[in-house]
Amino acid sequence: MSTISKRALATALLGTVAAAWSPWAAASSHREAPFITQHPKTDGTDFYLFRSYEPGRAGFVTLIANYVPLQDAYGGPNFFHMDPNALYEIHIDNNGDAREDLTFQFRFTNTNKDNTLTVGGKQVAIPLVINGGPIAGVNPPGLNVRETYTVSLVRGDRRGGSRTAVLNADTGGAVFDKPVDNIGNKSIPDYAAYAAAHVYNITIPGCGTPGRMFVGQRKDPFVVNLGETFDLINIKAPATEFAANAERAARDDLDDKNVTAIELEVAAACLTAPGASDPVIGGWTTASLRQGRLLNPAPQGSTASKEGGPWTQVSRLGMPLVNEVVIGLKDKDGFNSSKPSADGQFATYVTNPTLPALIEILFGAAGAKAPTNFPRNDLVATFLTGVKGLNQPAHVTPAEMLRLNTAIAPLAKGAQNRLGVIGGDNAGFPNGRRPGDDVVDIALRVVMGKLCTLNIGCVPGDAPAGALHFTDGAYLDDSFFNAAFPYLKTPIPGSPQQ
Repeated sequence: MSTISKRALATALLGTVAAAWSPWAAASSHREAPFITQHPKTDGTDFYLFRSYEPGRAGFVTLIANYVPLQDAYGGPNFFHMDPNALYEIHIDNNGDAREDLTFQFRFTNTNKDNTLTVGGKQVAIPLVINGGPIAGVNPPGLNVRETYTVSLVRGDRRGGSRTAVLNADTGGAVFDKPVDNIGNKSIPDYAAYAAAHVYNITIPGCGTPGRMFVGQRKDPFVVNLGETFDLINIKAPATEFAANAERAARDDLDDKNVTAIELEVAAACLTAPGASDPVIGGWTTASLRQGRLLNPAPQGSTASKEGGPWTQVSRLGMPLVNEVVIGLKDKDGFNSSKPSADGQFATYVTNPTLPALIEILFGAAGAKAPTNFPRNDLVATFLTGVKGLNQPAHVTPAEMLRLNTAIAPLAKGAQNRLGVIGGDNAGFPNGRRPGDDVVDIALRVVMGKLCTLNIGCVPGDAPAGALHFTDGAYLDDSFFNAAFPYLKTPIPGSPQQ
């Protein structure tokens, strides 16, 4: 890879900053940023982009956007509906210019079916938010609140491009039902079968090959030693030799949590640029809210507030952990309001990152010396351009997003390396991201110079700790997931009773 100077990188990125400002870019965040903690329903937690590895589906790409973090399975009575006043989006850039070419837009609606019981000769509305009886099948009578959604595909700019509805390939309908959360085994005796009834074959505008879609609660797929990580990275010191037990030495703090997943499976040929030979696509997710909110002092039904005005982006997620451990605190809300085309304003966080310096302060005695190459061209390749010869587009504008080379064949469950590319598996992170890629361990090793040992953007001598096996001790591989769409596991039930 050619050397990229910090000044040249910043100049290339900053050239588009002014053009990006609009009512769409006002304030944003994920859980790790201040603003989004007030709006958990629009909090993007993880984004996955990978060649489908289900047998017979190798020609497809799976996109998974997770929202609403840290869901306790027993968290009733409201549980975890999506926000009907929000706009959820998955964006695809297929020509490397850091601007969306395809955008899948999701809007949700909650309908109160107002189930009642006869009490003393009067029909009285029940207090239970979700169900007044067992639930089986799509929109059963016992369901008290029905959550549905619609999906549109926008080609071109998401504000002014052509917008067409995604349809149910079996019925032709444009409205889809979202399964309720896994309340418990008495309410939903067979949740796996119930959720499977909400996997839809879909007709995607402009794509001759039907895709698949699922939106609903899943077991949180992310694995992290969360508490100790934020206790000044209170994990085991890195080792010079591989030790499998070290990578399983700590608990996964998300082991008992669920999340809400928006999942699409789309033919790879429908995501790459028409007529182009470049197989690389980039992807990221966003969520937006209306700019204005008027609270109703005397709410009736579901009219506690009225939203209006332009959409305002409040969440953004592409590569994992970027806003969490790369972007400085003062810019976290700003990052989540921004577009990839405006990422020049954040270039210094990548070229001169603080995380390796913090790790050296905490683990320097164990030989964890931070890399010495500045600007960090290895991290530029990872986060901003893609790695040349792997997933860098033919013409690339540096910007933060997941990039996937759709020409690289997927590996079946059981054959995937949990460390992705640095483990010798080019079908894994950072070439896209699969559920079984342990991005915490990968990210720790990459920021400490693992790519320098592979001569990507730097040389081995630049990274004194590049060969160390950094790990948070929370283990993850492809055995944690299913071998077929929607891949993520059935969510944890709210009731332990069988």
